[in-house]
Amino acid sequence: MIARWPGRVPAGTTSDYIGGFQDFLPTLAELAGTDKGDLPNGLDGISFVPTLTGRPKRQRQHDYLYWYWELKGKPAEAIRQGQWKGVEQPRNTPLQLYDLESDPGEKENLAEKHPDIVARLKEKMAEAYMPSDEGRFPAAQ
Repeated sequence: MIARWPGRVPAGTTSDYIGGFQDFLPTLAELAGTDKGDLPNGLDGISFVPTLTGRPKRQRQHDYLYWYWELKGKPAEAIRQGQWKGVEQPRNTPLQLYDLESDPGEKENLAEKHPDIVARLKEKMAEAYMPSDEGRFPAAQ
């Protein structure tokens, strides 16, 4: 993301903050001065105002980021925790594991070399998944 806000966002700064789309509502709400009690319950986004305004030590971090989507009618999942990214595409197939620090292009699947990390990420994915009442996202298998 590129941000420009003279007098608030320090020019020429960069950040290692890892966030997602879910962080925009809490960020915009904080910038607008919205009381936290006025936000919907259950939001998993984190405001990145501290990062924008040059106070990275005050920035809360996600333990992990999780995604669920459909590709050509088949469900898929992914998770990012630190340097690690796990992908099940399609869902309920063996997890592919990538080290984004050494392999940002996700060329080498490291799942067989790191079964402990695969197990941890699968646990987090199961924790994050929420079936839909409308049936589009089925109950976990």
